[in-house]
Amino acid sequence: MSTAPLSHRALMSLLANGAKAIDVLETALTIGLLDALEKGPVSLQELATRLDVLPLRLYKFLDCLESLGFVERDEPTDDIGHATYRADQGLAAAAEAVVGPNAIERDRDRYPWRTLHGRLAESLRGAVSIPADDFAFPPTTAEQTAAFERSMAVGLGPVVETFHRHAGRLWGGRRRLLDIGGGDGTLATRVLEHAPDLNVDVYNLPAVAPLVERTRIRCADADRLGFVPGDFLAEPLPDGYDAMAFVRVLHDWPTPVTRRLVEKAYAALPPDGLLLICEEFRTPDRLAMQFFWTYFQIGADSSVSRLRDVDFYTGLLAETGFDRIAVLPGTWEVVVAHKPADRS
Repeated sequence: MSTAPLSHRALMSLLANGAKAIDVLETALTIGLLDALEKGPVSLQELATRLDVLPLRLYKFLDCLESLGFVERDEPTDDIGHATYRADQGLAAAAEAVVGPNAIERDRDRYPWRTLHGRLAESLRGAVSIPADDFAFPPTTAEQTAAFERSMAVGLGPVVETFHRHAGRLWGGRRRLLDIGGGDGTLATRVLEHAPDLNVDVYNLPAVAPLVERTRIRCADADRLGFVPGDFLAEPLPDGYDAMAFVRVLHDWPTPVTRRLVEKAYAALPPDGLLLICEEFRTPDRLAMQFFWTYFQIGADSSVSRLRDVDFYTGLLAETGFDRIAVLPGTWEVVVAHKPADRS
């Protein structure tokens, strides 16, 4: 909560004690302390009584949370029992997302990042890499495909929030959406929840078809979810859609490939067709939350995994010929653009 930046030395001290910091955060979440702090200000004595813990030990524990910037303390007297604490709304939810049982970080940790651990200097020189049998992009086996698409589905929460927030603007009057590189169809099913007149097809490599079919069977609107096999690197995008979406796709590719993909979407869309781009656009927060993938892919060259500024995409859309370009706010922003209407 503090707005004063930490010194380099202080930040490095926190990083060196990262495992202990996560232990503090998990404990604070589990015992209900974070929820109590969001309802603050609340006194140390009240917190100790409510949580059935020892006040002096809790005081030290709260110092740990304060050092991480999560807690604001007011201590008007020398009596620690009178010290009051508060935390911003959303702290518990953020902790749940990071250290809870279904945390994205837990999913990411199963990847073989330990191949690089302690050998980054060698990896930077090209001597150590993530073996293709452990990770390949695009995936080359059924097992890799399933694991990759599962990971992508786990991280869709911010996209879903933004799509639902702007559902009327995005899907009003639209009939057919092509979700390009749309994973196992998880995002498509969530779009259908707020778009009763829309049909969505996932466009992906043929190997993904069984995964989308499993998602479709579980979908309440199974008849509105389809799959189109193809390779967007080697083929034109299919036509017949009045909306297309690139969600967490374009950052994986070098700029010339990204440009060609946007051009393919322009060619396939009809006049007034809608294109959406939703990515982890480059900000200090997104760069931090992307830390695992950035670290892991130091040892993998097949995926660029490049966070770009949102202006890169708005500029690319304009250069390609799209108009009515806008950036819609949300947990993750979504860029929308239209192919110019036929004025002939």
